[in-house]
Amino acid sequence: MTRSFLPIALAASMAVVPQAFAQEQILQPKITVTGEGEARLSPDMAIVTLAVTREAETARAAMDDNSSAMAAVIAALKEEGIEARDLQTSGLSIQPQYVYPNERNEEREPRIVGYQVSNQLTVRIRDMDKVGAILDRSVSLGVNQGGHIAFTNDDPTEALTEARKRAVEDAMTKARTLADAAGVNLGKLIELSESAATPPPMPMAGKMMRAEMAADAAVPIEAGENSYTIEVNVTFSIEQ
Repeated sequence: MTRSFLPIALAASMAVVPQAFAQEQILQPKITVTGEGEARLSPDMAIVTLAVTREAETARAAMDDNSSAMAAVIAALKEEGIEARDLQTSGLSIQPQYVYPNERNEEREPRIVGYQVSNQLTVRIRDMDKVGAILDRSVSLGVNQGGHIAFTNDDPTEALTEARKRAVEDAMTKARTLADAAGVNLGKLIELSESAATPPPMPMAGKMMRAEMAADAAVPIEAGENSYTIEVNVTFSIEQ
């Protein structure tokens, strides 16, 4: 009968060991800090949104007019060296235009008086020296909406790597400072994790194009720098 209780006793003892180990880990003195690292990089690519909007009495007429203008814009972009892979239609809409009853007309109910067609194109410009010229030419060929610009990098790997190194260095410096202030010795690295990265560059606001821009007007473009930020969480043990 004594032997029948042996497996049960062994199982119970094995269950106690992990629990005791986990409790020891929780009670172990630790220092946890967050480090932040930043690296800056000059943009090497612009992402531009261009749109052609046309209105006509019929949807067919508005679509034909719009398609003709957008085809000319796409052809001009390819002449400027923009590859097909960097051109993407990002929106197409056909909207009826209404006149509504009010005190200044005799309408009894809303009535369709025409149609508006809008075709939106997203363009990646890899030659930064051409951004202003491309915007100028696009407007001359019929682009009358859009113009939002995001300056980005085709491959930010190097900047992100540098930001990670700086984030870890920042965390280690903070941990040493805390340990010195508390009069304790910093122990081994227990845990290291990356918690956040920089969001992609945001489009510039307030750069809507105007159809009435002079044909020879130059669009001033300043790309600046992109900032890539990394955050890390680091935990060290405290030596007794």
